[in-house]
Amino acid sequence: MAVGTATLVLDMKMSEAFDWSDDATIVREALWDHYIESNGHNTDQTVAAMKPYLSMSDSEVRTKAEALLKK
Repeated sequence: MAVGTATLVLDMKMSEAFDWSDDATIVREALWDHYIESNGHNTDQTVAAMKPYLSMSDSEVRTKAEALLKK
């Protein structure tokens, strides 16, 4: 089974990854929470939405996360 390489940004606190956030939630968890809430708590859809993040570069993760999570 292939294992994705974790990116640094995914494992950082929101407040560490983004200067606009004071949230202590890990970026990976914040993204999970966003997707699970937006798809009616469907775990299968959330897993599918999260999977591409495992192969993204840190800059791609940062860009996508900022677009979804910046309030």
